[in-house]
Amino acid sequence: MVDLDVLQSIAEAAQAQGRVVVELGAGLGALTSQLAQLAQRVVAVERDRELAVLLRAEFSDNSQVEILEANAATLHWSALADELNERPVVVGNLPYHMATPILFHLIEAKAHLSSWLLMFQDEMALRMLAGPGSRTYGVLSVMVQQHTEVESVLKVGPDSFFPAPKVNSRVLRFRPLARPRVAVKDEKMFERVVRAAFGQRRKKIRNGLLSVWGRGHQSDRVDRALALASVDGSLRAEQFSMEEFGRLADALYELEVEERLAAEKGGNQ
Repeated sequence: MVDLDVLQSIAEAAQAQGRVVVELGAGLGALTSQLAQLAQRVVAVERDRELAVLLRAEFSDNSQVEILEANAATLHWSALADELNERPVVVGNLPYHMATPILFHLIEAKAHLSSWLLMFQDEMALRMLAGPGSRTYGVLSVMVQQHTEVESVLKVGPDSFFPAPKVNSRVLRFRPLARPRVAVKDEKMFERVVRAAFGQRRKKIRNGLLSVWGRGHQSDRVDRALALASVDGSLRAEQFSMEEFGRLADALYELEVEERLAAEKGGNQ
């Protein structure tokens, strides 16, 4: 990132005045410098040892900036928040290939974070913002919106980077929700249903579910769940609202529990 105006805009959009900021992927420290002008403290995370050495030299005279040599994809957020005695604001200009795992790692740690501001390839960002009926609505849309309030903050063109990529980028702000947007009985089942549904997105949602619950008597469970949830199995996944996914997940969960209890009862006789 070489565009000073964009760097300043990102730092301001973090809304980190007087706060503790954790920057992911500090690189050569261009964004770090902008954040340090606004935040009370900046913890700059960088996994590359050589870059970490350069960063320590660059900010050796700045007591506001701490360099943490660590992998953002496996950072222990609860321990870091305890050490900082604050739920930090997270900011990152991430390598595109690492963006998804880092994002889901942040979602898992949302109880320890205030908000996060991240840059993504524009196509990926639009998938997170998409709603039902959109051709970009998918697993990423549902899982991100289930746990966060997400909004577009800034669009960034290729000329802001050196070397310039062949794609546009977009900065998104995520605010963790106190509780999932759709209340469900089991979050793991909700994710299983969403992933199964979009696994064959050009086919009916019933076919997607059968790819997971289609062995033997389980195929009957899919039809029973669709009926219990009052949803149309002939629709495609992108036509389903989050609430409909929630009802379907709850129905499948209840049927699984019912069958397990019946099996346990039969085994005890």
